[in-house]
Amino acid sequence: MPNFSVDEIRAIYRLPLFELLQKGRETFLRNWPEHDEVQLCKLMSIKTGGCSEDCGYCAQSAHFKTGTEPGKLLGVKDVLPVAEDAKQQGATRFCMGAAWKGIREDDPRFGTVVEIVRAVAGLGLEVCVTLGQIGEEAAQKLKDAGLTSYNHNLDTGSSYYSSVVTTHKFEDRVRTLRAVQSVGLALCCGGIIGMGEGEDDRLGLLASLTELYPHPESVPINCLVPIPGTPMENSSPVDVFDLVRMVATARVVLPLSKIRLAAGRSRLSKEAQALCFFAGANSVFYGDKLLTTPNSAENEDRALLAALGLKPQIPHG
Repeated sequence: MPNFSVDEIRAIYRLPLFELLQKGRETFLRNWPEHDEVQLCKLMSIKTGGCSEDCGYCAQSAHFKTGTEPGKLLGVKDVLPVAEDAKQQGATRFCMGAAWKGIREDDPRFGTVVEIVRAVAGLGLEVCVTLGQIGEEAAQKLKDAGLTSYNHNLDTGSSYYSSVVTTHKFEDRVRTLRAVQSVGLALCCGGIIGMGEGEDDRLGLLASLTELYPHPESVPINCLVPIPGTPMENSSPVDVFDLVRMVATARVVLPLSKIRLAAGRSRLSKEAQALCFFAGANSVFYGDKLLTTPNSAENEDRALLAALGLKPQIPHG
């Protein structure tokens, strides 16, 4: 798949809105025969709070007083019932997040995560985890246990990254992405808009995603949910048309990636979500809570999909 420069992406992003929407729609229909399907993904925190990183948007950072209590890593018996319920509710992907900087394969907690992955994969679900920085050996062990994809978001463009987090660098994120892809795992990688970044920072994020080969299997697009106690607690809401432009542009430059509406969706109107689906979004996080932030209620999601003539994705392959 081709790379795109920031200048090339800007030319797409700044098209008249209806022209951009149509371009995103045409790209989607051309590449996704199951154009009426939306993948439902369940997200669960398996280790909450106490993270050593200082990501300015995050409720789980130990650097900020957000009221999020640190917890221990959950075990198989805690996670499997939630995964089983998610499958019953129509989710085809189960995503699990652990709040830490990263983990090595010789850490006993890593062994627990491998057990969890193996158990969830046994249910026939796609399995995704986000564990921070990992190397090739750890990625391979997760893949051998049945992991489908690994999430590691770039968050924003490289030039703005140091304004978001100081405890690691943009290049550290890219290093983990390369390790994950080197063992043949699918990559889930996206970002967050609304953190005070400029237009070119958002477009720089998309440009970086197009430089990955293959392109990420899925691209979550998050709108910042300001968390009291974090440096970004007073951030202004994302303009809905900025989000729609981001979705449509992502669809054009990443035609084979699932574009996932992620954090902040509970604040979107039904009409705003409809525009995002028209522009090429075809995946959502499903359930009334993400890691630490609220999400749309499941019955509301099903009603919205039905009203739009869409349906939950069925497992393929």
